[in-house]
Amino acid sequence: MADVPRRRPARAPRPRRVDDGEPHVRHRVVHGYRRAFRMAGNGPVLVLIHGIGDSSATWAELIPDLARTHTVIAPDLLGHGASDKPRADYSVAAYANGLRDLLSTLGIESATLVGHSLGGGVAMQFAYQFPERTERLVLVSAGGVGREVNPALRLVSLPGAHLALSALRLPGMRLQLGLAVRLLKLLDTDLGQDAPDLLTLVDALPDDTSRDVFIRTLRAVVDWRGQVVTMLDRCYLTAGMPTMLLWGDRDSVVPVRHAYRAHEAMPGSRLEIFEGAGHFPFHTDPARFRALVEEFTRTTLPADWSRDRWRALLREGRPGGRSERPESGREFREAGERSAT
Repeated sequence: MADVPRRRPARAPRPRRVDDGEPHVRHRVVHGYRRAFRMAGNGPVLVLIHGIGDSSATWAELIPDLARTHTVIAPDLLGHGASDKPRADYSVAAYANGLRDLLSTLGIESATLVGHSLGGGVAMQFAYQFPERTERLVLVSAGGVGREVNPALRLVSLPGAHLALSALRLPGMRLQLGLAVRLLKLLDTDLGQDAPDLLTLVDALPDDTSRDVFIRTLRAVVDWRGQVVTMLDRCYLTAGMPTMLLWGDRDSVVPVRHAYRAHEAMPGSRLEIFEGAGHFPFHTDPARFRALVEEFTRTTLPADWSRDRWRALLREGRPGGRSERPESGREFREAGERSAT
């Protein structure tokens, strides 16, 4: 398992579809709330967890091919997509609990988790709360590694954000946003790499309820200074759990330096960088993304969790602990002000 990231062309043909249709959205009621998900295939279980404001549709191009060798489950997190949008707890820990309960209703005892952005934070939190149910981790442009985040998300965490998001739905704004996206791409900016996908997220907030949930979810992980939760203090607990980090080197939402920071903090992790890709490397190069996930699950054994080993890791604590170098401590404090629990 090489630690040195490989460089590949940024674009490749989309993977061949197994059939002409996408997996239908299904529903399960958990704790009285309807939760939507897509499910296809047979074999070892892969759970694909989308980011904030997104839905399981973000994985639609990948699901049919991954389903040739896996049971693929892609949920719409509560408050997203076709799932219910109640006034509820939208913290990372609550999402991990909800994911556990959905998988339980589906008869899934353990799985490999693939999490993008906020979904990466949910995957890490799930692995922390339920290590006995986590076989592997694939973290894609994951949140929770450092304070830095796109300034637009910091602004949306401020009071008045609801009015700003509502204004994006005014007549003519969609055209202006489209022109801005084309300009950003023409100037070859990092934000231009992500702008089309980010614009899709804006389109996914058509009403007040959707915008309320988006803001509540965002404020659980971001404030005006940046990200406010961290997974760095518990990354050492992934020792012995196969973990792969996938990142675009032009990510305008969560900088690629977070990938290297997480790689250093997670013992035995594997790092793959998508050259020329932004925050959605699985959209930029879906063929490579799929090949990496399939190869990773095929060539690694599921984590062998034991209560005794977990106890030993906790007693030993994070390497360095309070005696770590001052500069490392400062970087850690800047990465986030609190853990997700």
